[in-house]
Amino acid sequence: MDLEFIVEFVPLYIEAGKLTFTIAFIGIIGAIIFGLMTCLLRYFKVPLLDKVSTIYIELSRNTPLLIQLFFLYFGLPKVGIVLSSEVCGVFGLIFLGGSYMSEAFRSGFEAVEETQVESGLSIGLKNSQVIRYIILPQALTISFPALLANIIFLIKETSVFSVIALADLMYVAKDLIGLYYNTDEALFMLVVSYAVILLPILMVFYFVERKLRYAGFGN
Repeated sequence: MDLEFIVEFVPLYIEAGKLTFTIAFIGIIGAIIFGLMTCLLRYFKVPLLDKVSTIYIELSRNTPLLIQLFFLYFGLPKVGIVLSSEVCGVFGLIFLGGSYMSEAFRSGFEAVEETQVESGLSIGLKNSQVIRYIILPQALTISFPALLANIIFLIKETSVFSVIALADLMYVAKDLIGLYYNTDEALFMLVVSYAVILLPILMVFYFVERKLRYAGFGN
C-alpha cells in the first residue's frame, strides 16, 4: 500500500465526496417528496393519475439507473433538451428513488386502520387534515425502516454517475487507476470515502429508529 499516493490524492476524494453527497442529498429529498405525492395519488385513487403513477413505478423500478442516466444525458439532447451531468444525476435519483419511496410510504399508509380515517372524516376533518394529523404520523414511523433502506440504496447508486462524466467518487477512482495503475490504493480510498458518507447516516437513523420503536411505533 503506497501511503504517499494516498496522501497525495486524498484532496481529490474529498472534493468528489462533497459532489457525490450534494447530488445524493438533493436527489433523495426530491425522491421523498415525489414518492409521497405518487403514494397519495394511488392511496386516494385519483382518477387517471393513479394509473399513471402505477405505470411510472413499474417503469422506474424495472429499468436500471444506468439506462435512465443514458436517456437523460444522451437521449434528451436529440430532441433539443441538454442537461448538465449534475442535473441528470439529480433527476435520475429522483426518478428511480421516487418509485421506491412511494412503495415504502404505501406500506405505511396501508397499515393505518381504515376506521381511523373514517372517524376523522366523521368528526368533520378534511382530507388534508386526515392526512396531516392521522395518516402521516403513523405511516412515516411505520415506513421509516424501508425509507432508510432506500436512502442507503440511492447513495450507493451514485457509483454509476461516472458514466455521464460526473466527477464523483467512482470517476476519480477509475481515473487514478487508469493514470497510475495504483488499483489497491484507489479502491481503498473509494471504500473509505463511501464509509465516511454512509456510516454517520446509518448511526443517526438507527438512533431515530430505536426511539420510534420505544415510543410504540414502527413495530
